[in-house]
Amino acid sequence: MRSIGHFVGNRQVPGASGRWGPVHDPATGELTGRVALASAAEVDTAVAAAREAARPWAAVSLARRTALLFAYRELLHARRDELARIVTAEHGKIHADALGEVARGLDVVELACGVQRELAGRVSTEVSSGVDVVSLRQPLGVVAGITPFNFPAMVPLWMFPLAVACGNAFVLKPSEKAPSAALRLAELAAEAGFPPGVLGVVNGGSEAVDRLLAHPDVAAVSFVGSTPVAEAVHRAATAYGKRVQALGGAKNHMVVLPDADLDLAADGAVGAAFGSAGERCMAVSVVVAVGDAADGLVARIAERARAVRVGPGHDPASAMGPLITAQHRDTVASYVRGARAQGAEVVVDGTGCRVPGYEGGFYLGASLLDRVTPGMDAYRDEIFGPVLCVVRAASYEEAVALVNASRWGNGAAVFTRDGGLARRFQLEVTAGMVGVNVPIPVPVAHHSFGGWKDSLFGDHHVYGEDGVRFCTRGKVVTSRWPGPAAGGVDPVFPSGG
Repeated sequence: MRSIGHFVGNRQVPGASGRWGPVHDPATGELTGRVALASAAEVDTAVAAAREAARPWAAVSLARRTALLFAYRELLHARRDELARIVTAEHGKIHADALGEVARGLDVVELACGVQRELAGRVSTEVSSGVDVVSLRQPLGVVAGITPFNFPAMVPLWMFPLAVACGNAFVLKPSEKAPSAALRLAELAAEAGFPPGVLGVVNGGSEAVDRLLAHPDVAAVSFVGSTPVAEAVHRAATAYGKRVQALGGAKNHMVVLPDADLDLAADGAVGAAFGSAGERCMAVSVVVAVGDAADGLVARIAERARAVRVGPGHDPASAMGPLITAQHRDTVASYVRGARAQGAEVVVDGTGCRVPGYEGGFYLGASLLDRVTPGMDAYRDEIFGPVLCVVRAASYEEAVALVNASRWGNGAAVFTRDGGLARRFQLEVTAGMVGVNVPIPVPVAHHSFGGWKDSLFGDHHVYGEDGVRFCTRGKVVTSRWPGPAAGGVDPVFPSGG
C-alpha cells in the first residue's frame, strides 16, 4: 500500500503528523494507499518555502516565466495519458473523461503562457504638465488553492498556472480522497524548471485547511467545493484579511422548450447528467420540460439512461464509472428512494446496479425522476451523483421563474430553435454561465468560470481575466521629472493645467 506525502521545495516529503487518510480505488472498493494528513506545523513549512521563493520569483522576467510554462505545457501534453490514469484510479471516472479533464486544464496552462498580454499595464502621458500616470499589476506573494476530489487534475490547473505566471508562489491542498494527481502535477512543474518553493503541495484535512486560511503569509485563497464549505472558507479567510474566491455547489437547470430538437436535448441531458457519474459542479441535475415537450423528452431520456453502461473507468466499454466512496454512493441512492416516497415517478432506477467482477466497487446506475416538485429533497439538495430530475412547467415564464428561484446559480441551459426566446433567456436567467443548446456551458480559458448566488462567494471567477486580477493587485504610479524651470512650493491642488 502506497504512502502519499507532500511536495515541498521541489521534492517529495513524507508525512510527519502520524495521521493518515484512506485512498481507495472506487472501481473495486480496495484500499490502495494512505495519504498523510498534515499538521499545522507541516503547513507552515510549505508556506515558508513558498514565501522564500515568492520574492525572487516575482523578479524573474515574464519571458523566463512563460518559457518555463511552455516547457510545463509540453510535459503535461506528453504525460496526459498517465495523468488521466491517475485520475481514473482514485476518482473512478472513465479514461476518456479523465483525458478531457486534463485537456481542459491544459487550456489554462496555454492561457498562462500568454500572460504578458493579460498583465500589460496602461500609460497616460501629460495628464498634467509634465505628469505621466502608469497603471500596473503586481503579484500578491503566496496564494493557496484548496481543490475538490471530482477534478483532481483540472481544478488545480485552473488555479496555479495563472498564479505562478503572474509572479506568485502557490501552495496547493488537494482533496485527500484523490491526492496523487496534484503531486504528479507538482513533480512535472519541477521537471519543467520551476524553482523550489514556487509550487508546493500539502495534503490533509480540516487542520491543514484551517491553517492555510489563518496563515499570515498566505495572501489569497482559491477554493472549489460544496456550498456550505465554500461559505465557511470565505467567511474565515476574509476575517483574516485575505482575498478569497470560493466556488460552491450547484443545481444546474436545463430548460427544454416545445420547439426544441428533443433528440438533441435528450442526448445533451444524458451526457450532462450522468457523465463522471454526476460528480460535476456543472452537471445538469434538473431538466425543466416545458409544455408539450415533456412526455416525448422523458421517453427519450429514459431510453438513453437505461443504455448507459456502468463499469470501471479503465474499461473502454464503460460509459460511467463508480462514485468516489461507498458512503457517497449510499447517500445518492437514498435520494432516489426518498423521491419515490415523496411522490416523484422513478422512471429509471439505477440503485440496484451491480458490475460483475467488481462487486466491491462504488457503483450506481443512471436514475431518472419525473414529476419532481421544488418541495422534494431530490430537487432542493445538491445530490452530486447520477440522478436527473424532471420538473414540468407550463410556459417559458414559469420555467425561468423556477430556475431563478433556486439558491444556486452556477450554470443554466436552454434548448430551443427560437432565437428570440434564447436571447431572453441569456438576459433573464440568474446564473453565471449560460448555454444555448449546450448543456454544460463551461467557458474556454480566455473567459472566466464562475457562478452567481450560492455558487460563488467572493468577487472573482476562476481563470481568464478574473483569474489574473485575482492573482495580482493594482498599483498606479504618478510621476513628474522636473525640468530646468521647475521649482518652488505650490500648495494648490492640481487642476490639470
